[in-house]
Amino acid sequence: MCEKNWKSGEKLPCLDSNCLQHQNQVVAEKDAQLMSLNVCTEETKDKCHGNTKDLESLVNEKDSKGQKETNSSFLHAVINMAGMLIGLGQLSTPYALENGGWASAFLLVGIGVASAYSSHLLGKCLQKNPKSRDYKDIGQHAFGSKGRIIAATFIYMEIFMALVSYTISLHDNLATVFLGVKINLGWYHLHTSQILTAIAILVALPSLWLRDLSSISFLSTCGILMSLLIFVSVACTAVFGGVNANHSIPALQIHNIPAISGLYIFSYAGHIVFPNIYTAMKDPSKFTKVSIVSFSLVTLLYTALAFMGAKLFGPQVNSQITLSMPRNLLVTKIALWATVLTPMTKYALEFAPFAIQLERNLPHSMKSRTKMIIRGTCWLNSTYINTYPCSFCAIF
Repeated sequence: MCEKNWKSGEKLPCLDSNCLQHQNQVVAEKDAQLMSLNVCTEETKDKCHGNTKDLESLVNEKDSKGQKETNSSFLHAVINMAGMLIGLGQLSTPYALENGGWASAFLLVGIGVASAYSSHLLGKCLQKNPKSRDYKDIGQHAFGSKGRIIAATFIYMEIFMALVSYTISLHDNLATVFLGVKINLGWYHLHTSQILTAIAILVALPSLWLRDLSSISFLSTCGILMSLLIFVSVACTAVFGGVNANHSIPALQIHNIPAISGLYIFSYAGHIVFPNIYTAMKDPSKFTKVSIVSFSLVTLLYTALAFMGAKLFGPQVNSQITLSMPRNLLVTKIALWATVLTPMTKYALEFAPFAIQLERNLPHSMKSRTKMIIRGTCWLNSTYINTYPCSFCAIF
């Protein structure tokens, strides 16, 4: 027994030393695991901190972009909307009133009220769904992908037809302003009016470099001033031009109402830009007030010019009132030049929906100057390739 105990006692120190070595090894492994865990934790913190910085920078970038996009005041919005509405339509209102009768003025006012109400409804649609930014988003929200395609089709058709009408107006009035002037290129056979129209389009090209609607409002202001200048020129024709406003306007010519309705509706064309005006406002809740003020001013100007032109020229009034004014008067030349400049101030605003969508689809890494060049090139190509030939097909 003693021998066995001695042997077992002899083995116990050995077991204790093995246990101590094992415990030390376990402790060392745990320390190593803790150190690696701390290292991983630090790396994770760094990564999280880096991701947080990236997220903050991305949010700040989006906030800065949002601030750039929503920098239009109430006055800027009124100027842009009124500037978009006032244009070529005012030139045809005297012709429409003369052919439809003075009672058709109620139709003009009624269409203006309906257009203003539709603008109000548009603002409500955009307010109800903040993700919607244009007609395509509204179409997709209401009818799915098919609605988006249909809305985009009508938007680009309206842009195209508006560019055509602006180019036709440029051609007609430039031909009248430079009556008798001949330009011969020799190597390329073009009429003088076509060459002048091409030059006018190139002059309007820098307006496409403006990025936001608060900057474009400067052009809208110029367009409004040109429209007021046309109105004053027509009034001066009655005062200083020797043209008596003694023609009687028929009460109502019902058979001409369908034709003149199109002219009145065209006078209020411009809804294509209204979503961009809404999204660019600092306070979109005032969009309805913007619509009421803009449409009221435009309707007042249209009605006054329609009655004044119809009383001055009677049945001899042309589809564009500036072409009915005596050509020997200085005010006529001023009115013609104002009519030439008016479409040039509208190219940028009319092209804005397409330009904004194009810029969104371009890579974010692309420089703003490169985007500007691409935007202007697309506008120039669309004008020359599509608008320019179609306008002259319509003329000739």
